[in-house]
Amino acid sequence: MDIGFTEEQELLRDTARKFLDSECDSKFVRRMMATDEAVTPEFWAQLAENGWLGITYPEETGGSALGLIDLVVLMEEVGRAVMPGPFPATVLLGGAAIAAAGSAATRQQWLPRIAAGDAKATLAATEPNARWDAAGITLAAREERGGFVLNGVKMFVPDAHLADVLVVAARSRDGSTMEDGISLFLVPRGTAGVEVKLLPSVDETRKLCEVRLNNVALPAAALLGELHQGWPALAGVIDRAAVALSAEMCGAAQRVLDMTVDYAKMRVAFGKPIGTYQGVKHKCADMLVEIENAKSLTYYAAWAVDEGEADAVMAVSMAKAAASDAGRKVCAAGIQLHGGIGMTWEHDLQLYLKRAKASEIAFGDATWHRERIARLIGA
Repeated sequence: MDIGFTEEQELLRDTARKFLDSECDSKFVRRMMATDEAVTPEFWAQLAENGWLGITYPEETGGSALGLIDLVVLMEEVGRAVMPGPFPATVLLGGAAIAAAGSAATRQQWLPRIAAGDAKATLAATEPNARWDAAGITLAAREERGGFVLNGVKMFVPDAHLADVLVVAARSRDGSTMEDGISLFLVPRGTAGVEVKLLPSVDETRKLCEVRLNNVALPAAALLGELHQGWPALAGVIDRAAVALSAEMCGAAQRVLDMTVDYAKMRVAFGKPIGTYQGVKHKCADMLVEIENAKSLTYYAAWAVDEGEADAVMAVSMAKAAASDAGRKVCAAGIQLHGGIGMTWEHDLQLYLKRAKASEIAFGDATWHRERIARLIGA
């Protein structure tokens, strides 16, 4: 599908594919699944050398100042390789929140270190209620002695056990709306009262954590942006991350389709390859339609966000809903056409299925986003 990528974007795609084919094969992914870090220091340093860790950050903070469309191109290749590790947590969430809401001094303190691979970050937004809207943020922040004290629990925080710093979304007052009264705080992981616990997760290539904050005392400088006005920045970070994750799901689904087509060409049943049977052809065609639809919506959403289009938020939800559905359906069809081997540890399909299931619900599943679309159009 050609939507007019630039020469630079095509070069980024080609370079990323060559690097990941060489350094991130399925053996590497399986090996990283068995570790808490889910990535080696050497691999992380290579991501920094490639410029991926600062791809969207301003040039003055060591980044490349590229747009969301460029990030989408990269994330498709990340999905194709099922790349493990805290890249989304650090680059799309924690670092992006610092870039969006932090002061110039805070950005200079953290973003160059993140871009260089010397620091990792994450975003602690979701809570036990598992909501993605502003009403889901209930962790309490109160002003005390010129600073702030945080109390509460954050759930499903990506790679918090690896992060040097967490951006924590908290409710600093009861405002006139649920969006009013949310503030963002920069919390170094070693701060007294911060407890991080690894949680069991479907996708072992990316870890999820429970973060407990018990009377965590922070200085006034820990506040990111304006007090009580953190929701717009937070919502923007989550929407951009949702588009990037949609692109990753598209890349993974495309790889599953490619694997399935290759298998259908060589798997012989009743004297001929199963790909010659109409039922198999139709199933593969359905997989392709799902992927192309999700890609189109994802590319448009990335462009709409970059350009500040009026329908950008709706485009984000359309992309995430389509990509969530495509990831689930394509992986299920791929396993069905492979038969039992697709669910074995030895076969790579199980890696893609686990990533698809975890990504499906991240930043809101298809149902949540369709409900948001309905609210936006006043249905």
